[in-house]
Amino acid sequence: MTNKITKLFNIQYPIVQGGMIWVSGWRLASAVSNAGGLGLIGAGSMYPDVLRKHIQKCKKATDKPFGVNVPMLYPDIEKIMDIIVEEGVKIVFTSAGNPKTWTAFFKEKGITVVHVVSSVKFALKAELAGVDAVVCEGFEAGGHNGREETTTLTLIPMVKEQLKIPVIAAGGIGTGRGMLAVMVLGADGVQIGSRFAATIESSAHENFKKTIVEVKDGDTHLTLKELAPVRLVKNKFYNDVQELYQHKPSIEQIKELLGRARAKRGMFEGDLEEGELEIGQVAGLIHEIKSAKEVLEEIVKEYNEVKSSMIDF
Repeated sequence: MTNKITKLFNIQYPIVQGGMIWVSGWRLASAVSNAGGLGLIGAGSMYPDVLRKHIQKCKKATDKPFGVNVPMLYPDIEKIMDIIVEEGVKIVFTSAGNPKTWTAFFKEKGITVVHVVSSVKFALKAELAGVDAVVCEGFEAGGHNGREETTTLTLIPMVKEQLKIPVIAAGGIGTGRGMLAVMVLGADGVQIGSRFAATIESSAHENFKKTIVEVKDGDTHLTLKELAPVRLVKNKFYNDVQELYQHKPSIEQIKELLGRARAKRGMFEGDLEEGELEIGQVAGLIHEIKSAKEVLEEIVKEYNEVKSSMIDF
């Protein structure tokens, strides 16, 4: 399976594991890379020294390409970026910020840069900033960086129509059929988050992994748009948020309810009542916790089987 994305990252399959907060540590990233995809360490939930340790451990665990995902709103962003360069990371995915800010910095050092967007407008800005590819993330995703609520199946062809650089589809993809669908619409590869969150190597708490498996259609909802739009499992915390919205709260009141480390409390520490549980709509198709290698192999197998069957149409 060779195309623009496999060549860009020097990987076997055009499958990228999303760099999710509290989920994507070195174990998951290295497991995905060893299985032929591109593993990403999620820097968004790591202090600089913790990120350095994860990068070093990942380098020992795999000799295959891997990258780091960095939300650019990070308070210690300069330290994070310097560590990425110092540790010799060759691929960086940036999100939640202006791609112009750091793209040139990385490109000068020979680092491949990909930026996450949620609209045609921002995809064009990312291309103009000089990134090597974009991840176009639809409304279905768990961690969502846009407010347009454009679905993946409509976003991909609109972006593909405008851009010359490779396009990676994200949001609502967790199976081979889903991968084939977005590839038909013009995507050069896929980024998959939720399915890899429910794997053995994921650093998510077991309580959260079990919750992902139990999620059904309608059990998640995109909310907290005033801060950073995220798709949450409907639990007590989610209900508290909705109750607050009934009173037309200020941003300060929403921040007060959210508090600190709410996502860590839910996804990493396993508090299913008071924690923030971020997951995509595709969780309704996740029925079992498996190894990252098994997940990737199943996706590729289904992709090839369905693609072959389409010849008969």
